[in-house]
Amino acid sequence: MENQLAKSTEERTFQYQDSLPSLPVPSLEESLKKYLESVKPFANEEEYKKTEAIVQKFQNGIGEKLQQKLLERAKEKRNWLEDWWLNVAYLDVRIPSQLHVNFGGPASHIEHYWPPKEGTQLERGSISLWHILNYWQLLRKEKLPVHKVGNTPLDMNQFRMLFATCKVPGITRDSLINYFRTESEGHCPSHIAVMCRGRVFVFDVMHEGCLMTPPEILRQLTYIQQKCRREPDGPGVAALTSEERTRWAKAREYLISLNPENLTMLEKIQSSLLVFCLDDGSPRVTPEDYSQVATKVLTGDPTVRWGDKSYNLISFSNGVFGCNCDHAPYDAMVIVSISYYVDQKIFESEGRWTGSDEVRDIPLPEELVFTVDEKVLNDINQAKAQYFKQASDLQLLVYAFTSFGKKLTKKKKLHPDTFVQLALQLAYYRLHGRPGCCYETAMTRYFYHGRTETVRSCTVEAVRWCQSMQDPSTSLFEQQHRMLEAFAKHNKMMKDCSTGKGFDRHLLGLSLIAKEECLPVPELFTDPLFSRSGGGGNFVLSTSLIGYLRVQGVVVPMVHNGYGFFYHIRDDSSSIKEENIREVT
Repeated sequence: MENQLAKSTEERTFQYQDSLPSLPVPSLEESLKKYLESVKPFANEEEYKKTEAIVQKFQNGIGEKLQQKLLERAKEKRNWLEDWWLNVAYLDVRIPSQLHVNFGGPASHIEHYWPPKEGTQLERGSISLWHILNYWQLLRKEKLPVHKVGNTPLDMNQFRMLFATCKVPGITRDSLINYFRTESEGHCPSHIAVMCRGRVFVFDVMHEGCLMTPPEILRQLTYIQQKCRREPDGPGVAALTSEERTRWAKAREYLISLNPENLTMLEKIQSSLLVFCLDDGSPRVTPEDYSQVATKVLTGDPTVRWGDKSYNLISFSNGVFGCNCDHAPYDAMVIVSISYYVDQKIFESEGRWTGSDEVRDIPLPEELVFTVDEKVLNDINQAKAQYFKQASDLQLLVYAFTSFGKKLTKKKKLHPDTFVQLALQLAYYRLHGRPGCCYETAMTRYFYHGRTETVRSCTVEAVRWCQSMQDPSTSLFEQQHRMLEAFAKHNKMMKDCSTGKGFDRHLLGLSLIAKEECLPVPELFTDPLFSRSGGGGNFVLSTSLIGYLRVQGVVVPMVHNGYGFFYHIRDDSSSIKEENIREVT
């Protein structure tokens, strides 16, 4: 990506959007066949036969009618799934989304020029912000290179949602507001929000048509921090965004009813390019162990994060950074892209600003002082209490595996990602003595507004291999043979899912058609094997490859007593992020 950015290119970031193929509707027969294969590891013979009969009945009956309805929908929409997925996966969800839906991760600057060091928070923050804002300008000018696989362009729409985007709570469904515009489209907000000790400030990053320099950004951040240190803490209105969604929606309505100016201030936060979070924490971190900082990024002080924002950049007092982002507007590859860009820029400049130290006469930041009363303060305290209670139920470990990495697996002609996925299956099998239903993310960006599909990594082939590894009487040759079968199956599934031939999103579409038509829920979706195999978001293992760069990321597991497993694979090492949620009693 960095090499591409250095080249001048005539291609515009969003130029291929109109020519991308529509998201296809898979064959009903093929999807149901794949579904049946996926439930086998979790069923005995009797259970499987029962499910097989249910699937056959569905295919020959209501399933065919639902498939026709879905095909009709696909004729009218270039992406038949897009609106449904946004609503079902994100906007309709009522549990607190800041903790349960958002993703985030620690920055890797500590591995080169920015090791933890007290007193560097603001200076480093101003440089980091400047690089991020340059990326924003690349997007506005459509100079960010189009992502491609070979010569095939991928959908870039999610990059429109990185800046100036915010989720707004609703009583039954949230909404997503995007204020970003390219230069050719018109005006785009150019202010950022800064949160510090329960208070909120905003300032414009453009002055007289030019982007502020790091010394100028530093002046603004210094003013805010000094003011917050001299004066009492603010009420921490931001903590309300960590609440259960309907409670937050009601609290927001009440806040607005107190004073119309509260709405104006909320809209300034919503439309800001991003939120810069001045966190007083000083988490421990080393290249080998990111556990503490990753925990703080995901579960830190809710009064200095706006949980609904598409981008919270977190700056800790020891000069360590991270981000926390709402998952609704985009998937992790967007934040991976900008994080890699910023990390490379910091590495190239050795973490320093070498330009002018001159600071123009720029207006001071504006503080957003909300009108609050006893009820609002009680709502804030309740939000913080539930947030910290749920956060305490999460265990998070981020360790570096340094024995080998991508180079060795590729040398052995084994796909690095599949290698990790099968290792994960074996680890779960050894730990629990049974297969673990597993979700791995596949991207569908070959298609218009494509996002993700589910790869179900726990295959019959993977389980057979795990069993052979646990059986001392199995020969090494047989173990290797079964391993290669499991590799081949996983690689094919990933290819199918990326090219629109997955089945989980297809089944979701069929179930939603039935709901829209006011039909009874088909037995396929109430069958115990459906949820036991992971259907309906019940995967015990929630996993994703973050990439082959230095960038890291994490999101909480899907279910209680589940695991989240997020990893990036370098040439000679891997970084493993493993989480476990204990059941709250």
